[in-house]
Amino acid sequence: MSFLVAFLEWSARKGAALLAVGIFAGLFIPPLAAAFRDIITPTVFLLMTLVLLRVDPAQVLAYLRRPLLVAALLTWLLLVSPVLAWAAMAALGITGPLAAAMVIMATGCAATSSPAFARLVGLDGEVALVVAVLSTLLIPFTAPPMALGLMGIDLAISLPGLMLRLGLVVGLPLLVSVLIRRAMGPARLERWGRSVDGSVVLLVVFYGFGVMDGMLARLLADPGFILTGLALAFGGSFALNLVTALAFLAAGQRVALSAGLLSGNRNMALYLAVLPTTTAPEILLFFALCQFPLFLSPFLLRPVYARLTRREGG
Repeated sequence: MSFLVAFLEWSARKGAALLAVGIFAGLFIPPLAAAFRDIITPTVFLLMTLVLLRVDPAQVLAYLRRPLLVAALLTWLLLVSPVLAWAAMAALGITGPLAAAMVIMATGCAATSSPAFARLVGLDGEVALVVAVLSTLLIPFTAPPMALGLMGIDLAISLPGLMLRLGLVVGLPLLVSVLIRRAMGPARLERWGRSVDGSVVLLVVFYGFGVMDGMLARLLADPGFILTGLALAFGGSFALNLVTALAFLAAGQRVALSAGLLSGNRNMALYLAVLPTTTAPEILLFFALCQFPLFLSPFLLRPVYARLTRREGG
């Protein structure tokens, strides 16, 4: 047991490196990716449960000291961003499944790793935590109407069906995490906190393995599409990050950078877990490609955030 605890705590400390290695291992070791492909949905369920287990509802409520700012961030992330993405795709003349996938990506909630990354680089971890949690809880009500209703994107599933699936994949982990929190108590949860964090890292790595299934074969067969999709995934992530940071600059540099971080890193795991297999394969493939900027951003953006926060402090 002591070895397992030590291993999980080590995984928590080495999370960024494990995520980067995991995504490339899934890409270049096809049997590994295939072995994890069929457990993406249960992996996402366990991942959401453990992430929410580490969130104290009372702490989230205590952080709501700036309700107008939080409301503005949620509105921007969940409603304004997809409209901006749709307008950008139209202005650039990008059409078809990739354009639809980019718009859907912009409807996603903030990645669950965003608060931890925000704290790591000296950004506003409190705001990041509140917005990440609330955007996750709101996504069943905002994303389906935006994607299927306003944007008219065909995902081979009805609007109520998508809302129900998203509600289940968010609501059930929330219920399970609340029950576990009550059964264990805050003191025991605190002792096991780093082990839970390590488990989250490993589950994200396993998820990264699964979403890479078939990616290498597609890359070899159609490198143009894969490279175009990868460029769009990185470009969309960084563009949302930059535009959002500029939009919230009046709230202060740390808050603006935190907002950009939340906007640029979206949780595509929920969509991959709930969308039917009859959804256009190009859309599902793009969601898998979105894992590259998400998994690699701790390496790519950490020096930038560190320099900007040092400059503000100076």
